Amino acid sequence: MHKPSPPLEGPDAFHDKIRIVLVETSHSGNIGAVARAMKNMKLANLWLVNPNSFPDEASYARAAGASDILDRAQVVSTLDEALEECVMVLGTSARGRKIPWPVLPPPEAAAIAAENSQTGPVALVFGRENHGLSNDELHRCHYHIHVPTNPDYSSLNLAMAVQIMCYELRMLYLRNLEDGEGRPYLTPMTTPGDAGWDVPPAKVGDVEGFFGHLEQTLHDVDFHRRDNPRQLMSRLRRLFQRAKLDQMEINILRGVLSAVQKSSGTSAKTKPTDTGTDTEQEKGHV
Repeated sequence: MHKPSPPLEGPDAFHDKIRIVLVETSHSGNIGAVARAMKNMKLANLWLVNPNSFPDEASYARAAGASDILDRAQVVSTLDEALEECVMVLGTSARGRKIPWPVLPPPEAAAIAAENSQTGPVALVFGRENHGLSNDELHRCHYHIHVPTNPDYSSLNLAMAVQIMCYELRMLYLRNLEDGEGRPYLTPMTTPGDAGWDVPPAKVGDVEGFFGHLEQTLHDVDFHRRDNPRQLMSRLRRLFQRAKLDQMEINILRGVLSAVQKSSGTSAKTKPTDTGTDTEQEKGHV
């Protein structure tokens, strides 16, 4: 029926105790999409309450590489069977019930789920595609989870709702890893010098050499007049310093400038030194 998918990472008590429960899912493809959302975030404990059709080709096709989640899914007839061993139950719901119930946004719901998973299985319950969970089913939940969607278009498909909660649980897990194991996943990488950047930041001396080379080239092609500089070089300096260039980028830019000088027939002219302190700069011209 399907190709075997790669196994999940090694056993993990936290992820195993978080139970994703789908109630009377109408479209089996949605079950596959949920399995994919779960495996993206390293969750694998899927329970299906009286699904309309499962297993079938549609569910495995939508699961892509997460067919192992479907292989291990527990199929039961009633919600009671899915919740029997659980110590905490949280169910997704819209607001506006006649009797107010404790309601949590996804981050706080993930924290409650993680805390209680230390003592036993915790169920996150998701209802039918067309009308969610019934009032009786919601009454089985200790907390309701409300995703603060656009009030003018609040409908989430089943896999989207599951993905939101799985993501929050994954982020919580990574933040709580000991010895900084989760840091590579959570630390942003935006500029040279950040962990993971492939080239070191450009040194100040090399950047100054580039600015000198840039000014000379602009002068050579009659774009920049040193006797009437206005603010050109100051604005270009601000632009490139805002970019936080790395060493290779500096080398590439200087290569471009050299090619421009060669093409314009000005490459034999005297160029500024790598420190950017050529004669014109020493006279105070910018």
